[in-house]
Amino acid sequence: MISLLIKYLRKITSGRVSLIPYSSFRLERKENWLSVFRRDIFGAFIAGLCITMLFAACTPNNSGNSTATSTINTNSSKTSVVRFGYQKSAILLKSKGVLENRLKPEGVSVQWIEFPAGPQLLEAMNVGSIDFGHTGESPPIFAQAAGASLTYIAGIAASPAGEAILVPENSPIKTLADLKGKKIAFQKGSSAHYFVLQILEKAGLKYSDITPISLPPADARAAFVKSNIDAWSIWDPFYADAEKNTNARVLVDGKNVNKQGGYYLASRKFANENPQIIKAILEEIKKLEDWSDKNRQAVAEALAPALKIDLEIIKKATFRKTFGVVPINQELINEQQKVADTFYKLQLIPKKIDVKDAMLKPEQYAGLSPS
Repeated sequence: MISLLIKYLRKITSGRVSLIPYSSFRLERKENWLSVFRRDIFGAFIAGLCITMLFAACTPNNSGNSTATSTINTNSSKTSVVRFGYQKSAILLKSKGVLENRLKPEGVSVQWIEFPAGPQLLEAMNVGSIDFGHTGESPPIFAQAAGASLTYIAGIAASPAGEAILVPENSPIKTLADLKGKKIAFQKGSSAHYFVLQILEKAGLKYSDITPISLPPADARAAFVKSNIDAWSIWDPFYADAEKNTNARVLVDGKNVNKQGGYYLASRKFANENPQIIKAILEEIKKLEDWSDKNRQAVAEALAPALKIDLEIIKKATFRKTFGVVPINQELINEQQKVADTFYKLQLIPKKIDVKDAMLKPEQYAGLSPS
């Protein structure tokens, strides 16, 4: 049965299917679930059905079926493990072990799964391989448009200085207008993607005026070093590393442009069944963020060996970062809707979405708010 599903899914998506245990889950493909948007509706539906059936066949059912609603059930049983999807920017949370210490007395363990960027992380959440994670503002838009069952849990403080468009030091590109006709690399569906759209609008350029090159950070760095692209939209710590080690020049950063820092998200099922665990997670994240804001040198010294990156590079990224957990409010919802509308206007997502459909009610957010 599984082999038949795999073969059929390959025919529909013309892509590759890889079954990997979630303990070592990695998505390094240049072509990912975002390409499904370009296919017909029927094919997308069948592909999604195959993925769902395949995951169900490969995963033990440790918790009963749940209905995808926006109501958190505080009386339902909690999980025994939280599968936390993270990117390099949140490795301190993992290395400090604060979630393990907080949840262990409750009989809950934490499993950490690293992803190169937000789109891959939310793909994993959509197929049930992780429960909780963080991304920039754009990945949830693409995921929601693709029908993913997820919900926004809390906002991440914006760090506009930690994102930039880089060009080679000797590049003829001097102004934003010079980006016209150029090849710009970024992770499709990520915050770097939206940043490019913001910069193009600021420069009076259209998306069609550039050649977008969709690459995850590691591949984009290689293309940048080899001069296969003209510019690279990227975030820290990749940004700080490129500044020192690739002779990159900052064309523009996110200051006075970016208003959002991203989000913590959970699968709808996990949010429905584990509100108290989510609250505990947010409380520990907030404590660590508050500590980090006041101890940046210590943060950099802890991150450098964990990331295997030079201390001076990490210090640069750390000292320009804004720490903090931001509650979901109407202002944040309005800003996120602008992101969704922008991607839809450019036909980068297949349908117009209402981000409120992936939000909880105000009283529910109040119940999750860190004490």
